Amino acid sequence: MFVRTESFKEFIRFYPIVSFLVGLHFALWLLMDFLQLGFAVDLKEWGIGMNALILNGEYWRLVTPIFLHGDFTHALFNSFSLVLFGPALEQMLGKGKFVVMYLFAGIVGNLGTFIVNPDAYYWHLGASGAIFGIFGVYLFMVMNRKHLIDTANSQIILAIFAIGLFMTFARPNINIFGHLFGLIGGFAIAPVILKNARRFSLWQVRTRHSRSDSDDISFDPNRWQKRKYGRNTGKYIIWGIIIFLALFALVNRM
Repeated sequence: MFVRTESFKEFIRFYPIVSFLVGLHFALWLLMDFLQLGFAVDLKEWGIGMNALILNGEYWRLVTPIFLHGDFTHALFNSFSLVLFGPALEQMLGKGKFVVMYLFAGIVGNLGTFIVNPDAYYWHLGASGAIFGIFGVYLFMVMNRKHLIDTANSQIILAIFAIGLFMTFARPNINIFGHLFGLIGGFAIAPVILKNARRFSLWQVRTRHSRSDSDDISFDPNRWQKRKYGRNTGKYIIWGIIIFLALFALVNRM
């Protein structure tokens, strides 16, 4: 579910919304921060989140910060999280519901930040609130829709969620309320968007998108061995990532 075994072309074809969002993150970073083109710098200043300006009527700043990032590392980390946890949910919900959930969670994160401190003059930006919204949907699954997620993936979600919360409070310059309210937004909208959702299956995704049934669905006597090996390998990769994130959080706390 959270192990990416698709080729680059398959990933773009299977998960167009996640692919678009990741591409947008890096395109905006390239134009705004690396090349620092005049119109792009102005666009970033126009779209970055600032509560005091929202209070003065610039309400678009509740939405635009979702797509902007402070630097390459910020864009990379959020994009990595999106690539890891977004695809399964995009396929389970469908493109339309996934977009609604992502924007809703991101806006709720920014709105919560505004409500807590509407006069604040500090800037905030990033997709973290929307990504925490994805975690909110998964947490709702773990608690209330157990048929949509197995035990192993539930454990991964709970572990990543715990580390994400720890890093939210441990690292400096983090929009804590954006993360927390984004999580709440995802959890709140989950009962609506999960209606009629089906469990994620990469095989079904490939079947649905396949142009040649004979190539993708042909009988392979060793398919079960391959699937077992891939599943175990993926589990090691995921837990390796979890351990890395835990160590990263501890180092940044020191």
